[in-house]
Amino acid sequence: MAVGLGLSIGTANTVSVRAEVGSVNVPPASPTSQCPPTIMRRTTLAFDSTGAAVVGAIPRHGRMVTDFADLTRRSDNRVRIGNRAVEAPELVARVAECLVGEMLSDPRARDPRALGADVGIALSYPAHYADEHVDALAAALDGIGLDRVVLIPEPVAAALWLEAARGPLRPGLILVYDLGAGLNVTMVRVAAGRVQEAIVGVPLYSSQFGGRVLDATLAEHALRGAPVLSESDGASVIDALRGRHVRASLDLVYRCSQLAGLSVTDIDCVLVVGGAAQPAVVAQVLADELAKPTFIAQNPERTIAGGAALAGRRAAATAALVGRRQYQQYHAGVRASTRALALSRRAKRRVSRAGGV
Repeated sequence: MAVGLGLSIGTANTVSVRAEVGSVNVPPASPTSQCPPTIMRRTTLAFDSTGAAVVGAIPRHGRMVTDFADLTRRSDNRVRIGNRAVEAPELVARVAECLVGEMLSDPRARDPRALGADVGIALSYPAHYADEHVDALAAALDGIGLDRVVLIPEPVAAALWLEAARGPLRPGLILVYDLGAGLNVTMVRVAAGRVQEAIVGVPLYSSQFGGRVLDATLAEHALRGAPVLSESDGASVIDALRGRHVRASLDLVYRCSQLAGLSVTDIDCVLVVGGAAQPAVVAQVLADELAKPTFIAQNPERTIAGGAALAGRRAAATAALVGRRQYQQYHAGVRASTRALALSRRAKRRVSRAGGV
C-alpha cells in the first residue's frame, strides 16, 4: 500500500500529513473521513551537541533558529554544525528530515535511504519562488539523502486537495487565496497538461496582509481599549477588522488576474487556505466580494500539506507500478532467454543425432 507524506514548511508553522489510503483516487482528507495523521510544529530548529536537529522545541541550552523558511529573504540565519555553516535551504531540508522520521515513527526513517519504495514524500514550496530558490532547496534535500522528495508549488498542492475532497473538478480557473503569515494569491488552471503548467500568470505575494499584520492590528485595537463587541447588534469588532483586512487585500487578487490577462469574472471558484484563514469571516468576505463559489477546509492550515500528501502517495504508487513493470519485463526477458537457450540445446541435439555424433 502506497503511503504519502506531505510537508508544508511555512515561515511561522510547519505541517506534515500522512496519507495511507490504498487507492490514489481516495483523498487523504475528505469531509466524510477521519482526519489523517497530522503533525504541526512551529518552524524553528534547535541543535544538540551532536548536531541532531529538533523541530519546534525550545532548547534549554544552545541556539534556536527562526525565520529561515522564506528563501527569498536575505537572512543571517546560519548555524554552525561542526566546522561548517548551514544555509537557509539546508535548514528547511533538515526540518523535512525531522518530520519524515517523526511521521513514520521509525528510527530507520532518520536515514532517508532506508525508506521503502512504497513511501512517497512531497514538499510544497511558495509559488513565487524563482528557479534558483527551488534548485537550492532541491540540492539541499539531495545533500541529506532526500533525493526522492517531490517538490510541488503550494497552490498546486491545494488544488489537488480540492479535487480529492470535492471530486473531479470542471476545467477552469481556481483562485488560491493563501492567508498565512503573509498573503499568496495564485491562479491555478484545472486539467492542465502538466503540473508545471497548472499555474496561470504570475503568483503574487505580499507581507502587507496576513496573520502577522492582522495580529498587530488586533493588538493595537486592544491597546486602545476599544470594545470587542458592538453595542448595537453584538457583532464582533474583531471580525469586522478581519473583514476590512481581507477586502483591502482584494487589490492583490485583481492585479493577479490582470497579470494573467484575465479578469475576476474568469475565475470559476476560490479556494481559501492558510492558518490565518481559520475565522469564517475570511471566506465569507471573499465569497461576497468576488461572487464565486468559495471552498475552505475545516482546518485550512492543513490543506496544502494534505494535497502534498496526495501528490506523494501518487508518486509512490506510480513508482511501484513502474517497478512492477520493470520486474515483469526483466523476468519476461529471462524467460525468453531461457526458452531460446532451451531451443538452441534441442537444435544441437537434433543436429548431433542426424550426424550420428
